[in-house]
Amino acid sequence: MNKTVIVTGASGNMGQAVVKKFLAEGYNVVGTMVPNDPVPFDVQDPRLEKVIVDLMNEDDSAAFVQQVITRYGSVEAAVLTVGGFAMGKIADTKTADVYKQYKLNFETAYNVARPCFVQMMQQGNGRIFIIGSKPGLSARDGKGMVAYGLGKSLVVRLAELMNDEAKGHNVVTSLVVPSTIDTPPNRKSMPDAKFDNWVKPEAIADAIYFYCTEAAAVLREPLIKVYNNA
Repeated sequence: MNKTVIVTGASGNMGQAVVKKFLAEGYNVVGTMVPNDPVPFDVQDPRLEKVIVDLMNEDDSAAFVQQVITRYGSVEAAVLTVGGFAMGKIADTKTADVYKQYKLNFETAYNVARPCFVQMMQQGNGRIFIIGSKPGLSARDGKGMVAYGLGKSLVVRLAELMNDEAKGHNVVTSLVVPSTIDTPPNRKSMPDAKFDNWVKPEAIADAIYFYCTEAAAVLREPLIKVYNNA
């Protein structure tokens, strides 16, 4: 019986790489998208299901996860790639800016992670991957990105709390922290950078999949820094 993975933000650069990796490894993949998604997402596979979900709506997110459970019977992995970014020093950052980054980076993760976590605890196994960031890990790295750093810092604590609650169970939440990701938009915005130092979406997907394998079964509370040389 095929395992099932949920991938939020499936049409994004990282999301598409994760989708393709898990399809290649034989998983059923359920990927979330937004209405009228402007990003081309032409992956076609009978084991791929694309679903439009408002991940900032808690009830819609919970209903989505329940639909996946009803259809496939279980959820072995969830990779939560949705998020947002904003620059801004303290003087430029209002409460509304912080709240926007909170919703984009924390709520979109929590609204899916929570029902997935509950299901995984019931079924006795599961792997959740939350995408963090350097500014979320360290205030020093968040200089000039106040709202973004605050929003991402919450997912760091969420991973810690979920792992603490899951102690003694085969349910593990990993925090994945990429450096600059080698994507067309990043290349366009930083044309003079050394692209070879960045991390490719496919490398992130490979690392995430490894933590779902039997070889990684004994690992707990992972902090996965996918930096390459950036």
